[in-house]
Amino acid sequence: MEDLHGQLEQVFRDVFNNDAFTLKDEMTSRDVPGWDSIAHMNLMFTIESRFGIQFVGNELADFKDIGELKRYLARTVE
Repeated sequence: MEDLHGQLEQVFRDVFNNDAFTLKDEMTSRDVPGWDSIAHMNLMFTIESRFGIQFVGNELADFKDIGELKRYLARTVE
């Protein structure tokens, strides 16, 4: 199975239609071109689908950076 970082990076590549996108732990939404409210919703639903989780409310927006999202996924996903 592909590692968590690689899976999440592929989600970002798919959602933002950028095969060259490189995900870094310190990134925030401001660092990702095209991350607007619609892309945020697409990202949230794609992460939920890919990892078999369900965010509560706007939980995705509450993470301070990608690293925090990855730590959450590591704790939540089997």
